[in-house]
Amino acid sequence: MRVLEVRRQRAGDETAIRAVHRAAFARGNGEPIEVDLVDALRADLGWLPHLARVALVRGTVVGHVVATRATVDGDPALGVGPLGVLPAVQRHGVGTALMYALVGAAQACGETLVGLLGEPAYYGRFGFVAATDVGITPPDPGWGRYFQVLVAGGPSSTGPFRYAAPFDDLV
Repeated sequence: MRVLEVRRQRAGDETAIRAVHRAAFARGNGEPIEVDLVDALRADLGWLPHLARVALVRGTVVGHVVATRATVDGDPALGVGPLGVLPAVQRHGVGTALMYALVGAAQACGETLVGLLGEPAYYGRFGFVAATDVGITPPDPGWGRYFQVLVAGGPSSTGPFRYAAPFDDLV
């Protein structure tokens, strides 16, 4: 893989982003929910354009991640997802670069709590811990240790975590 560039998502990236999520989450039985989820998030009040990142190799979008406004017991938080990388460049550091860029941007903006659903062994490297360990309840209790949070900048709220509204429409 050549030089990797990570930048803010901008107008005109939408088609490439849809293609990334389509390929990254392909299950062989129709359009992955992540494709429409990104579009719904972009149209939602919780959309935070400064926290949407794309990864490019030679000018081609190969990865995407977004954080949208979430809450913990009504207090502001961020919800990460989806994070998608084209299969041809998975396991080459694209997802890691996107996450470091997103977490850095979130912290630079004064965000103090970021939540996500994902593999603890992967997201632990960024400082994420099981949400229940810090008093935060996952949107679905069955998620257990896979629902994680990153707490930065001092004490944070405790209680139920809620993603941006489009996540409520997922089946």
